[in-house]
Amino acid sequence: MPHCLAKDAQDAIDLHIIDTKSLDDWLAGQDETVRDWVRLNGFSGKLGQTLLIPADGDRAVIALAGYGTATKRARTHFPLASAATKLPEGTYRIASGLPEDMAETECLGWLLSGYRFDRYKSKSDKVVALVPPQGVDADRVAILAEAETMIRDLVNTPASDMSPQHLAEAATALAEEHGAEIATIVGDDLLEQNFPLIHTVGRAAATPPRLIDMRWGTSGPKLTLVGKGVCFDTGGLNLKPGSSMSLMKKDMGGAAHVLGIARMIMAMKLPIQLRVLIPAVENSVSGSSFRPGDILASRKGLTVENNNTDAEGRLVLADALALASEDKPDLILSMATLTGAARVAVGPDLAPFYTDDDDDALALSAAAARVDDPVWRMPFHEAYETRIEPANADLDNAPSGGFAGSITAALFLRRFVSDARYVHFDIYAWQPSNAPARPLGGVGTGARAVFDALPHMLKL
Repeated sequence: MPHCLAKDAQDAIDLHIIDTKSLDDWLAGQDETVRDWVRLNGFSGKLGQTLLIPADGDRAVIALAGYGTATKRARTHFPLASAATKLPEGTYRIASGLPEDMAETECLGWLLSGYRFDRYKSKSDKVVALVPPQGVDADRVAILAEAETMIRDLVNTPASDMSPQHLAEAATALAEEHGAEIATIVGDDLLEQNFPLIHTVGRAAATPPRLIDMRWGTSGPKLTLVGKGVCFDTGGLNLKPGSSMSLMKKDMGGAAHVLGIARMIMAMKLPIQLRVLIPAVENSVSGSSFRPGDILASRKGLTVENNNTDAEGRLVLADALALASEDKPDLILSMATLTGAARVAVGPDLAPFYTDDDDDALALSAAAARVDDPVWRMPFHEAYETRIEPANADLDNAPSGGFAGSITAALFLRRFVSDARYVHFDIYAWQPSNAPARPLGGVGTGARAVFDALPHMLKL
């Protein structure tokens, strides 16, 4: 990542962050030469504007970054990042204008403004460094940036290089980096160890399905993260049209997110017992594909009438959630790119979540506001339970009618959780257009909010 945080440097350029309302006040404290230069160059404090003010010898001694208006800043994430990408190579020190409560978030945005998915294409090696303001934990910011970068890289990688096996390899590398234990159940062993739904969904693919199980920490409250790892989703026999299949490399976004959160937890050494479960499959088409109308067995013993093979994510999560419950953790949290209905409801920027626990909901909402990672609570609406109860099985994975699709999916998942507080995120994991520090492509949605809320949720 070409943008970085730096220790204090004598040659760092002072960077003044100036919003449109404060420009006149700032100019009033400068000498006439500076005032004339700023006016001559048309600097107005507009969001994303930059200006270097030279001194003798053409050395830039002052840099200005426009911070816009409060209204403009509210419409974007990481507003300082829009200026960071326009500054020339060098090291900068924030001299004024950055609100204290935004310092950590803007430092993170500075780092992420240098993100490019470069596995298949080279990128600029220009280094733009920032000396973080006093009070900002640079190590913490770097960990958050590394986790977000991992989430983006995993989601952006095409399915040809991000199969269930590749996803397991990525999880193994993370486990080895932080001294975690990891085990993987592969192929027909899933049947022998009673994970029939994971096996059913993934059995048609050339790469066998698997369940990834990572553990870290030996004391403290138990947290289990469950992430949907559908590495590519054709829709199965209910085949998606081409326009709906083009982004299906991102259907393992839930897995990428829980691995990102796990990286944060382990790198920051939170005093918890962490478990990460990822059912990793490809939903493909072959002679062994599962069919619409099949009635499927699950680990928990509940039967599922499969009314749409494109509603496979909740099937693989069901077995993983049943396993998670057997360990009796204090909290189970799942993340999945589960339903288009969630996107229709809240769009790509908000991470909708479900929980029956009001304290957990408040903790997540407060954390989201602190770290600029917006979330929105959705209801486990009891009146819709009948929608997932068909005539011929215990549960229906794809109720007809199309109403409340995200809610019925969440209710379906909740049926497989026992004796634990449960939070479910129905995320998008994709930035649909370029924005400051958020280029088009894979993106973390809700991961930082979860991490920031965990100390409250687990009473650390």
